[in-house]
Amino acid sequence: MAKAFRRTGRGADRRYVATLGVGERDVVATVMDQVHDLLEPPAPPDTGDAAFDDLVAGLDLGAEPASSTVDEGPRDPALDRLLPAANREDPEAAAEFRRLTEGGLRHRKASALAASAELLRGTDRVELDAPQARAFLTALTDVRLVLGERLGLRTDEDLEVMEQMATSLDEDDPLLHALALYDFLTWLQETLAEALLRR
Repeated sequence: MAKAFRRTGRGADRRYVATLGVGERDVVATVMDQVHDLLEPPAPPDTGDAAFDDLVAGLDLGAEPASSTVDEGPRDPALDRLLPAANREDPEAAAEFRRLTEGGLRHRKASALAASAELLRGTDRVELDAPQARAFLTALTDVRLVLGERLGLRTDEDLEVMEQMATSLDEDDPLLHALALYDFLTWLQETLAEALLRR
């Protein structure tokens, strides 16, 4: 049975610790992997200059991200939850801001998701230092945003309606399992946030 995140130690020895069973860890790691794959920008086209590519690998030069140079078809609405428009009043300004920043933001979010999923592939004791805890919290937030989008949850009222509807669902209904996962992720996120904020 899962045990909430709690803070242990002091100073440099401070850790954030939870206990999750193997099934719980597998499910959370799997959805983190799925959101990582949604966020990871497509590989840039081969420019034929491997030496130059090696030289600038990992540098953010403000170049247009590959996602905006490749026609990916309709944009997944979950991406708009994860990467909202910076300016809802001016679509041109929002598009320019997205062009300049989205690649780096996607990369940071995807990195946090990958690192967090990897931390879940150990023992039942999930132990995080402060930077790992912040990345884990970001990863949980992003997973909940995507799952909320898939469930059509925009407000607290939407969740209340959905949970009322769930009382009449068969126990094998996928929607019931998705809601249970959403509730579990919410609990996990809240306990980690509280542990990080506790003085």
